[in-house]
Amino acid sequence: MLAVLGLVLPLGLDTFAVSAALGAMGLGRAQRIRLSLVFIAFEGLMPLVGLLIGDQLGARIGDVGEYAAIAALFALGIYELRQDEEAEEALVERMSRANGAILLTAGLAVSLDELAIGFAFGLLNIPIVAAVLAIAAQALILSQLGFAIGTRIEERVRERAERLAGIVLIGLALLLLVLRLAGTSLG
Repeated sequence: MLAVLGLVLPLGLDTFAVSAALGAMGLGRAQRIRLSLVFIAFEGLMPLVGLLIGDQLGARIGDVGEYAAIAALFALGIYELRQDEEAEEALVERMSRANGAILLTAGLAVSLDELAIGFAFGLLNIPIVAAVLAIAAQALILSQLGFAIGTRIEERVRERAERLAGIVLIGLALLLLVLRLAGTSLG
C-alpha cells in the first residue's frame, strides 16, 4: 500500500496545481464539476491503459521490467521538472473554456502522467484496484481543493507543487532502484 501512496502522491500534486490554475480563472460551479469529472475519468482510466501495457511488457521481459518501471518513473519526474510553463498555461486556458472533443483531448493531455504511473504499476505488479481507487479519490479531492483555493494562492505556489511532483517521482525511482539493487523484489 505504501508503494501505491508513493506513486499517487505526485499525481495529486499535479492535479492540485492544474486545478488551482483553473480555479484562479474564476470558474463557475458547472465548469468545476465538469472538469472534476474529466479529471476523475481520465486519471482513473489512464492507469488501466498503462497497466495493460506494462503488464504485457513485464510478462515478456521478466525482472528487467522492474528496471523499466524505475526508468519510466525517473523520466516522468524529469518531464515534470522540465515542463514548459507557457504550454501548461495555454492548456489550462483551453480547458477552462473547452467542451466536447476539445475537453476530452485536454483531459488526455493532463493525464499522461497517470498513463506512465499505470505502466509502472503493471511492471511492478502493484494491485491495480487499490491504485485506481486512490488515483480517482485524489483527483476528486485535490481538484476540488485546487478549484476552491486557486484564486487565493500565487502562481508560484502552483508551479512549486508541479516541481515537487517531479522531485517526488525522481526520489521514488531512486528509492526503488536502491531496493532493487539490494535484492528486494519490487513486484
